[in-house]
Order: sequence, then structure tokens, then C-alpha cells
Amino acid sequence: MWERNNQIKEQKIVVDELSNLKKNRKVYRQQPNSNIFFLADRTETLSQCKNKLDELKKAHQEIENSEKSKIKK
Repeated sequence: MWERNNQIKEQKIVVDELSNLKKNRKVYRQQPNSNIFFLADRTETLSQCKNKLDELKKAHQEIENSEKSKIKK
């Protein structure tokens, strides 16, 4: 539960940082399981990060709802 909260906080920060970048700034994405970074499209990266944030929030909400229903029973 705490880990998911931390992931949501981190993702919110990433989305906020990408949203506030100037248009001409470059964005690099790290390749999974490596120390290699590649140039990425800012708007595409922002969109992907927003989607990931939405998924994390949805999963968190589902967990909370299932815990609440267990408590009620």
C-alpha cells in the first residue's frame, strides 16, 4: 500500500515536471533495466506518464474499495 502511494507521488512529480518544461527542452527516457538513455518526444512522454499515473490511481482505488468492502462484511 505504501509502495503504491510512493509510486503515485513519484508519477505526479514526473507529470508536473514534464508539464512545466519549455517547449524547446529535450527529454530523455531510460531504457528498462539499463543505464542507457534515448531522446524522446516530450508530448508523447508526458502522455505516457499521465496514463501511468491514471493506472496507478485506478489500481489504488480498487485496492481501497476492496479493503472497505472486507471491513463492512
